[in-house]
Amino acid sequence: MTKPCIICVAITGSVATKKDNPAVPITVSEQVESVQESFEAGAAIAHCHVRNDDGTPSSDPEKFARLKEGLEAHCPGMIIQFSTGGRSGAGSARGGMLPLRPDMASLSVGSNNFPTRVYENPPDLVDWLASEMRTYGVKPEIEAFDLSHIHQAVAMNRDGRIPGRLYVQFVMGVKNAMPVDRDVFDYYVRTMERLAPEAEWCAAGIGRHQITLNEWAVAAGGHTRTGLEDNVRLDRETLAPSNAALVRRTVEICEKHARPVATWAQAREILGLAMPG
Repeated sequence: MTKPCIICVAITGSVATKKDNPAVPITVSEQVESVQESFEAGAAIAHCHVRNDDGTPSSDPEKFARLKEGLEAHCPGMIIQFSTGGRSGAGSARGGMLPLRPDMASLSVGSNNFPTRVYENPPDLVDWLASEMRTYGVKPEIEAFDLSHIHQAVAMNRDGRIPGRLYVQFVMGVKNAMPVDRDVFDYYVRTMERLAPEAEWCAAGIGRHQITLNEWAVAAGGHTRTGLEDNVRLDRETLAPSNAALVRRTVEICEKHARPVATWAQAREILGLAMPG
């Protein structure tokens, strides 16, 4: 299989702390350093959250601006993707960083259960976030926690609310949401091929399932996500020493399946993103 595999590194998220793993980057400077190492290891997309000084989640546009500036300086060409997830803020605060015009932003198009609460994505908020992304030229990455989210993303792509080439990420292994199930994964892939054959797809697994979804996605011709947001360990006994270590593990999976790892330029071409400069 000669199609390049895009590796996304989710560096921080909103949940993992330094108590879980000291390598989790919290400050902007830590995040820039961690992304640079991951970029050099083979990641083409940086999926970014920001934190307050005490480690709690934040949606502060000023922090996102400093992070974007640092990544553009130290990781030239890398695709910068901001999170609009609901753990970092509520309502319009979730899209407050979109005027910074990152290359991409995550977009959850439906609600589902999370470990201890409902992850609410009401239709009016989804439509507003999608509208802001159109206004500022930000490409959505659809985070699909359920089959209905794939169908909704396709509908929004067809009616123009999500323009351009659709990019859908299957998220599996969140407690109380979609479990890691190979039949479901295969059906997701077939659904994408049937409803949106020109689209690109990616897969992310949570916790110990990260490596499983990396393997499935790479072998099936998709793209994949790794990083300390989703998983802080290399195995049951070993904490991951860095985001870059998880990226390198994913690169090894690509090599195992004879998949070339996408450069930042190839990733931009595959996703229909403008070249920098």
